[in-house]
Amino acid sequence: MLSPSIVAKLDDLARRHQDISTLLAAPETAADRQRYAALMKEFSELAPVLRAWAGVKRQREELASAEALLEDEDRELRELAQADAAELAARLQGAEAELAAFLVPRDEDDARNVFLEIRAGTGGDEAALFAGDLFRMYARYAEARGWRLELLNERHGERGGYKEVISRMTGKYVFERLKFESGAHRVQRVPETESAGRIHTSACTVAVLPEQDDVAVEIDPKDLRMDTFRASGAGGQHVNKTDSAVRLTHLPSGIAVECQDERSQHKNRARAMALLRARLLDRARAEQRAERDATRRNLVGTGDRSERIRTYNFAERRVTDHRINLVLYRLDEVLAGDLDALVGPLTQEHQADQLAALGEAS
Repeated sequence: MLSPSIVAKLDDLARRHQDISTLLAAPETAADRQRYAALMKEFSELAPVLRAWAGVKRQREELASAEALLEDEDRELRELAQADAAELAARLQGAEAELAAFLVPRDEDDARNVFLEIRAGTGGDEAALFAGDLFRMYARYAEARGWRLELLNERHGERGGYKEVISRMTGKYVFERLKFESGAHRVQRVPETESAGRIHTSACTVAVLPEQDDVAVEIDPKDLRMDTFRASGAGGQHVNKTDSAVRLTHLPSGIAVECQDERSQHKNRARAMALLRARLLDRARAEQRAERDATRRNLVGTGDRSERIRTYNFAERRVTDHRINLVLYRLDEVLAGDLDALVGPLTQEHQADQLAALGEAS
């Protein structure tokens, strides 16, 4: 149900849309190309919101008509009205949810590509194996959505998996779909090396960083130290005999990044620079969040990598997202890359939280 403040805001947007229509028809507006273009852009952006609002109002009227018949003396008519009212109420709820999505301020990074970093935490070899499971999960999700995945750096665990794996994902709205994955992921299962059959708990940290434009984060060349070394992964004689791998260290912050996936040192340096910019901006935003007084609790968390966000329980084939108390008994499907069952509810909770904040500010 939309709050009165949100309804008032929608009515304001409708009036603004009408005012813009009048302005666009004025000769003086047409003569000012810059103003005309700005007004046209605003007019186009408001149109889908107002179409959705008109649809919601129409469905509200239909529901009110059906509910009025619930008091009719004719029993058969009451039963028909009851069925219609239930169906209309469900459709109205969906329409209001779609309308709410239009009103939530869009994250400026949603359309960006991302750097995905997975690191083994507590649990030794088992944590490294779990890091491998998580990487395959995200790789399969990327494949299903038609994204491209590039491996930038990897450190293998002694018994498989990864101590650390860093990749770049490119495609349509990658950050929008993965931005709630940052945090500590915990696994509960019996390791293959456990003879007594006891369940162990291990953890990995996941960081999803939006790739930034060169102009978004300026880095003084004097603040950089670049080291080159031979790549340690597979790649043939060329990779193993040339110093193509690059490590960049940002001296003021101490942040260091590596890239060794490309054969070209120049390409590895470009990839490392992009990753460094993403990490620097992520740190700056984290500091801003820490300094800012939180007036509301964001239901889907802060994105802090130290925050436990999800548990994968193998014994019960269960996945639990602790931020929204979501429990799914679909562990195999999730690890196979079916993340939409988690991403969808997280996005909806975020939108509801943003919408509530918007209503309070109205």
